[in-house]
Amino acid sequence: MNPYLLFICSVSAMGGLLFGYDWVVIGGAKPFYEQFFGISQSPVLQGVAMTTALIGCLFGAMTAGAAADRYGRKPLLIASAVLFTVSAIATGLFNDFTLFNTARFIGGVGIGVASALAPMYIAEVSPAHIRGRMVSLNQMTIVLGILAAQIVNMLLARDTTDPVSMAWNLQWGWRWMFWAETLPAALFLVMSFFIPESPVFLQLKAEKAKTAGPSQPHSPSKATLGDLFTARYARVLLLGLVIAVFQQWCGTNVIFNYAEEIFTSAGYNVDGMFINIVITGIANVLFTFVALYTIERWGRRTLMLLGAGGLGLIYLTLGTCYYTGQTGILMVALVVAAISCYAMTLGPVTWTLLAEIFPNRIRGVAMATCTFALWVGCCTLTFLFPPMNAALGSSGSFWIYSAICLSAFIFLYHRCPETKGKSLEQLEQELTL
Repeated sequence: MNPYLLFICSVSAMGGLLFGYDWVVIGGAKPFYEQFFGISQSPVLQGVAMTTALIGCLFGAMTAGAAADRYGRKPLLIASAVLFTVSAIATGLFNDFTLFNTARFIGGVGIGVASALAPMYIAEVSPAHIRGRMVSLNQMTIVLGILAAQIVNMLLARDTTDPVSMAWNLQWGWRWMFWAETLPAALFLVMSFFIPESPVFLQLKAEKAKTAGPSQPHSPSKATLGDLFTARYARVLLLGLVIAVFQQWCGTNVIFNYAEEIFTSAGYNVDGMFINIVITGIANVLFTFVALYTIERWGRRTLMLLGAGGLGLIYLTLGTCYYTGQTGILMVALVVAAISCYAMTLGPVTWTLLAEIFPNRIRGVAMATCTFALWVGCCTLTFLFPPMNAALGSSGSFWIYSAICLSAFIFLYHRCPETKGKSLEQLEQELTL
């Protein structure tokens, strides 16, 4: 493998590392900042704190495509690095709940931009025969960021039964959980200046320059939402939107955002919850490594079907175990199985497919649209889980996720193509009218 290609893809994928860390770190800080800000008895304000970054994700994803088509992929990656750095410092600095949420929103914008741009940039610089593996690097860094946040949270959270240690948790522990992100964010910012612009963007810019008059600005032809929502792209757009939303609605991310509720329902205390979260994070990383080696061998379609069908069966079993009152290691094993299945299938393959299936001219706006839909799915999943869990219990919640996964399996079986080993130009001919 070309070392320079690996370098530029790894730098771009650092956006995924910060995406994973920033997205999950709040779960470990949650028990402490809620008491610090006095919102422990306010479900509404708790929901605000958990979803502010997700709203930022929507804004970042919504604006990323048009900005990337206008200014290029590289400047947007640099901008996301700036947003991550500012958010990491500010979130732990503020004592005011409104300012805390403002800082979280800024970080969310960074997540939205990075989640749309990083896989797209990697796909555009990578040759067809290793494109899936290289785009999967982005998912690998996401899960490494998740694991890093889980380990940092566990190491920084002191004994909750000791009053002195708990006082430190409430005053400083949650702050350092956010501040720990500053180092990788600053590194991403510096390294982003050393990667080249995407060749696809440069090609579009050159084509526009050839057709532009002498008085017209030489900027690449910018696709619009109107171009995207036409009959020519209807089939591929529907596929992209379903894949994006399903990656969230499959329910796995609930385990990361509401790990405390899930593991306490399985009979574990707070300290045991932190340990089990790290176990799920390790499984997440290990099986993402598996995806790096299977995505070019088994193909995208096979892995998507395996993920949808496998999660459907695991959630069906998990819901039944909750219904019958099972606790302990069996529940942890099923949760780890779900995370492992997701990590080697839906997690990395979703981003690979989204980066591959759209034509060059509309890829920026299409990726932004699908990423926006993905974060809408994430917001609704995050917002609806507490009331759904309260009304239906953990068993009913996981049965619903099982039904979603099995329905997605049917859709993917009929609609998901195999993109392995095909050039972006070849896929454009096959998937558009």
